[in-house]
Amino acid sequence: MDRSVEVRTPESVAFAFALAGLGSRFLAVVADGVVQALALFGLLWGFFWAVARMHRGSKFETNLDTAFLLLVAFGVLFGYFVVFETLWNGQTPGKRLLGIRVVRDGGYPIDFTAALIRNLIRIAEWLLGFYLVAAVSALVSSENKRLGDFAAGTIVVRESRVAPPKTGAGSTERYAATSLLSGDERAIVFRFLERRDGLPAAKRAELAASLAAIVRPRVSPDLARLDDEGLLERL
Repeated sequence: MDRSVEVRTPESVAFAFALAGLGSRFLAVVADGVVQALALFGLLWGFFWAVARMHRGSKFETNLDTAFLLLVAFGVLFGYFVVFETLWNGQTPGKRLLGIRVVRDGGYPIDFTAALIRNLIRIAEWLLGFYLVAAVSALVSSENKRLGDFAAGTIVVRESRVAPPKTGAGSTERYAATSLLSGDERAIVFRFLERRDGLPAAKRAELAASLAAIVRPRVSPDLARLDDEGLLERL
């Protein structure tokens, strides 16, 4: 059954987030696992090739090599998620392939702290039956949250996740779609730009960041480098 969660700001702008299901999240983990395996294989092959050429053999050197290998394995298996989710706005290669993204509760973009917390908990989830506990948690939770999501205050959503703002008695503004935005998304961006001068600075920045995060992956590199409000203005 599809699940969604709606967030409504004090300015009456509604965000309807379509939650990612267990199936798409599992497939994303599988895809990320393939990327991690290839990366780990390449790094280990290069390491052993280098060690063989250096003729290392003392007990100290062997212990040092072992510690380094463990550090590399940990970084690839768990640091991978933290780095990609922080730099790719809540996505890893697997998540991008499946069209899903991690955001903070309320729809705001994920930050480094949230990415770190949710993926440190991933270690425990992985050790406890290879994500079995995480799967049960996602099935039971109304927001499809695994333990890491509860700890970090995050949810995993599908890419198309914005509901149109409503005006009056249930009516909906209609805007023509473009190559970058649907009509409903354009309506929300227009509503924000129209009302932003009356918003508190912190709320204005948060709302602009959330809206820009939706479209930034779709635009050209030149547009993607603009600040949040600058990007929305260009759209």
